[in-house]
Amino acid sequence: YLGIHLLKQGVASSVIAADVNEQPLQSAMGNAAKFGVINQMTFHLSDGVQNIPRDFDCMVCAGMGADTMISILEAAPWLKQDSYRLILQCQSKRPELRKWLHEAGFRINRETLAKDGKFVYTVMEVVYGAGDTPSPGQLFISPQLLADKHPLLSEYYERVTQGVQLVFYGTLPFDDPKMVFFRQVSEELTQMEEQIYGNNC
Repeated sequence: YLGIHLLKQGVASSVIAADVNEQPLQSAMGNAAKFGVINQMTFHLSDGVQNIPRDFDCMVCAGMGADTMISILEAAPWLKQDSYRLILQCQSKRPELRKWLHEAGFRINRETLAKDGKFVYTVMEVVYGAGDTPSPGQLFISPQLLADKHPLLSEYYERVTQGVQLVFYGTLPFDDPKMVFFRQVSEELTQMEEQIYGNNC
């Protein structure tokens, strides 16, 4: 549906659609025909981006967790070129994804928020190229997300801090080595409050 929307709005001139399963791909073909853009799309049965043409400039990877997303990117080292722009909408383990991206040589150009029902998700624009090393707290809320100043930021911040607090109250023993990391995360998140809430924090 996103590809169809981009074509109908004139944002994209062509779209490559890929899925690891045949049924969703057939459904995508039917929708493309229904909305009159079938001639502007190609369809590929592919695990990630392994079996698709490489002559595109922007890849959208959405609706999956960090583990799956990382496995797709690891299997496609040819994406490590500044000619590709990656739009990543991760469903879970966003700190792990931010950490992996930095270690793999990618940087987050922009990051914003989107809400679907009761869930708030981040959407990242990522390119290949060195960026600043994220601190522990920035793995949870990136500088790019703070700079975006999205109206959902305070709600997202509250959910992130609640998740970190769960670590302190039962998820990990207090003497677990990981607690040093999470104490640093907690301190940094507290320091972000004024930037997020302004004088109301």
